[in-house]
Amino acid sequence: AGSLLTLMTINSLMNPVNSRCDHRLYLLRNIRYISNKHLAVSEPNPMWFGNQGNEPSNKAWTNKNWLKSRFHFSFAEYYNPSNTNFGVLRVMNDDLVQPERGFGAHPHRNAEIVTYVVDGKLTHQDSMGTKESLGRGSIQFMTAGKGVVHSEHNLEKQPLRFIQMWLNPSDHNLAPKYGSMCGSKIDSKNKLGHMVSSVGNSAKTPVKIHCDANIYAAELDDEKTTVSFNLVTDRQAYFLAVEGSPTVQATSSASGKSSISSQKFAQHDAAELYGDSTFTVSGPGHILLVEMEKDKSGGRGDLE
Repeated sequence: AGSLLTLMTINSLMNPVNSRCDHRLYLLRNIRYISNKHLAVSEPNPMWFGNQGNEPSNKAWTNKNWLKSRFHFSFAEYYNPSNTNFGVLRVMNDDLVQPERGFGAHPHRNAEIVTYVVDGKLTHQDSMGTKESLGRGSIQFMTAGKGVVHSEHNLEKQPLRFIQMWLNPSDHNLAPKYGSMCGSKIDSKNKLGHMVSSVGNSAKTPVKIHCDANIYAAELDDEKTTVSFNLVTDRQAYFLAVEGSPTVQATSSASGKSSISSQKFAQHDAAELYGDSTFTVSGPGHILLVEMEKDKSGGRGDLE
């Protein structure tokens, strides 16, 4: 399926009507806001992943544990039967890895794995003979297919943060494949950069996956800089405030009546976005958007 996002860069000041929210999750007309307080946080023992002990006296460390991971959906020790996926998006983990630590070799099967580097440098190595290190704005991706083993490490002297997504593939037992995109290949400065699309999509994106989904990123300087996109009735998207404090405004004309809803986000906050609506995002902020077919599967209805 082709991308159903219409992209525009608008340099005008929005005047959103802010919704009251604090820490609750709630559904506006087409925005279901998820505060970062509703994400599971995991800080596992370093030895479980083949690491040395923690270094609390190391001034380069920004967290007492080698890993701080925020789970958007059920994963590892966190299981919530009412929060297992959002459409084809099965996993979104926001990982902060301290210097010279990482995930030792581990297997994957039948998943399209897309990893977006936020800060630092991520080094990937796998059973297909690939080894590569990439920095901010880059993507590493794998078709795990019938089976692959890989490791992920921060070999640098500074912390690493990345967003890892697992998406359900359109076909199982595909041949394993690795690929990557350097951050410089996509311009996401004050615009939506289209990074990932389906192999069946005619869009010319650096990354192609076996899944009907599109992934975009944007870095918006300030509240006067915005990007807009449309979601039609049979599409939905998962939104992440990677950095900063962006605002999302949704305009819908359902049933012939126009309505506007707006939500302010903090870093790590997320939202489910539903069509039929036009969404306008204003800065300052760094955002990630995963757009997909609406299949009424998953979602955070457990927190309404």
